[in-house]
Amino acid sequence: MSATATTSTATARPASSRLRVNLATAFTALVGLGIIYVGISFLIAPESTASGFGLPAWPQGETAAFLNLKGIRDIVSGLVPLALLLTGHRRALGWALLAESVTPFGDAATILVHHGSTATAFGVHFATAVLVLVTAVLLLTERTGKRG
Repeated sequence: MSATATTSTATARPASSRLRVNLATAFTALVGLGIIYVGISFLIAPESTASGFGLPAWPQGETAAFLNLKGIRDIVSGLVPLALLLTGHRRALGWALLAESVTPFGDAATILVHHGSTATAFGVHFATAVLVLVTAVLLLTERTGKRG
């Protein structure tokens, strides 16, 4: 075997490692774009969007403007991981997503404590939290392409 073949084989990522990187990338894009969509929905139609969140009651009328604040925060929560992904800061992205996983876990807990929809708490918020957490773990356990 030539030196070139040996070198390229040694630095190439195994297929399982590439799969993990691709999954982490796809999951990050899904999480980032998904929460941006939710945020925009809270800005455009706050009262109708809020009804699907899982809580039994939401502010209405003039107090519904409070829901716009949630929309802006959701948009920022999506922009942060996308910015880190696009700039290649994958380790920082993993830590950011680990921190951001607290939000959907907290949402699920809040819905359950306030006697909201159990199905939404688990089917939407808890499931999202698990996806964000899995993505964070994939990112934080990535191996670099260099081995020595």
